[in-house]
Amino acid sequence: MRIKQSFCYPMYLPAGGSLEELVKAAAEIGYAAIELWARPPEFEELMALAKRYGLAVASMIGHQSIVDGLNKRSNHDRIEAELRQSIDLAVQYGIPGLICFSGNRQPHQTEIEAIEAVADGLRRIAPYAEEKGVNLNIELLNSKVDHPGYQCDHTAWGVAVCERVNSPRVKLLYDIYHMQIMEGDVIRTIRDNLKWIGHFHTAGNPGRHDMDDTQELNYRGICRAIAATGCDLYVGHEFRTKGEPIEALRTAFDLCDVEA
Repeated sequence: MRIKQSFCYPMYLPAGGSLEELVKAAAEIGYAAIELWARPPEFEELMALAKRYGLAVASMIGHQSIVDGLNKRSNHDRIEAELRQSIDLAVQYGIPGLICFSGNRQPHQTEIEAIEAVADGLRRIAPYAEEKGVNLNIELLNSKVDHPGYQCDHTAWGVAVCERVNSPRVKLLYDIYHMQIMEGDVIRTIRDNLKWIGHFHTAGNPGRHDMDDTQELNYRGICRAIAATGCDLYVGHEFRTKGEPIEALRTAFDLCDVEA
């Protein structure tokens, strides 16, 4: 089995280049899907281009924001409403997963209290996600380098949330770059927690750059291990390229285009 590769398009749009050129080139390289974050002004154009060139849209952000998220119960009404709208949009355009955020740690809130708060927030919207067939993927981010204070910064923390919600539509966005910084042991962690993973992101560490020989992760081995699980998940590239974006996407695709 080969993994399905996607890419977060805002990171690879060449300076002065057109969105259509990027989408066309990605399809020619062999990418299965494109990803976005917040809904951009060019959303309708992007959806049309993806359809024209045979790319799925793998993922988008479901609610705001990274720092002000589900661990604050006062946010639950807002986030439930935002997720309901995002789920409807995902159904309309065939987007299988929405990104969710724990938010940053709150003063005087224990880790268990925060886990319960995030789980309670997701439990409110999980039945609607189940009805519509859309995953809510809680993103695992590092709090050491890129997102100081972010709470869902270890796999076990995210798994604890998923276990409490106990919905087939509440999963984790396992970001390999972020989890390498926080805990390492990537392949074993993926194998042990695959039932709770709904999406993957990549980037080289250190630096969040290309997956080349200046960084410490063996992405060919990681992708082979993911393929060996037989899972039908997207592996989305989210690195800051040091060179020409489309060539960087080609190189990343070739590196990760492996079979079990």
